[in-house]
Amino acid sequence: MTNFLNRTISRALIHCAIFAITLTLLGALLVPTQTASAHQPFFEDPDTTQTNPLSITDPTISTALYATIDSLTDIDYYIFDGTKGTNILVGITIPQIDGQLDFAPTVAVIGPGLPAGVLPAVITTDSERPNGSILLTPTDPESFFEPFSRTSYWRRQRQYVTIPKTTQYTIAVWSESDVRTGKYVLVVGDREIRGGDPDFSSKLQEYWTPMKDQPHLTDLPVWERLVFWIKRMLRS
Repeated sequence: MTNFLNRTISRALIHCAIFAITLTLLGALLVPTQTASAHQPFFEDPDTTQTNPLSITDPTISTALYATIDSLTDIDYYIFDGTKGTNILVGITIPQIDGQLDFAPTVAVIGPGLPAGVLPAVITTDSERPNGSILLTPTDPESFFEPFSRTSYWRRQRQYVTIPKTTQYTIAVWSESDVRTGKYVLVVGDREIRGGDPDFSSKLQEYWTPMKDQPHLTDLPVWERLVFWIKRMLRS
């Protein structure tokens, strides 16, 4: 009887040890997956403007900036220190919130050495040096699920920009789409390093709500609607 109990206990201990080793191995396998999906989320607070831009610490690190175009004249500004020859990922994703599907902001990367481009007159920077720009216009929405925040988005434009000089650059975001206001996420950088706002989860719940009023193209003056359609025809 004693031998039987000893054998039973031994088997139980072996099974527990195997189970513990299995859990350890699974945990080790999951760590790279979690790290690979890491990025640094932040929120626009207060509103970013030409005189009060949000500074991006390292444009090579994957950063998600949750922001809002909340009026017909709102333009959001971001700045970063670029290094010559660096390829910086810049993109826009739109949270899948009611009323957001047709919201499609335009993005411009502005700074010395970039190609000469034509920007709206309202887009300005503090720099006294001649600036070029790269315009990222919206593309058709592509739906995807983001595992880090466990939320869904529509991916719009996404492009790598080669930085021509070691100096400061500006990113401007504004809306020329049929829906003129809405919520967006500016994506900058692709190096996955954990970090960001420690209160991200609670702030995301507050952010993830429909906007009460979203002006459409038809709410604009006739002359501005005409300019909108001319621009659309020239780009098509």
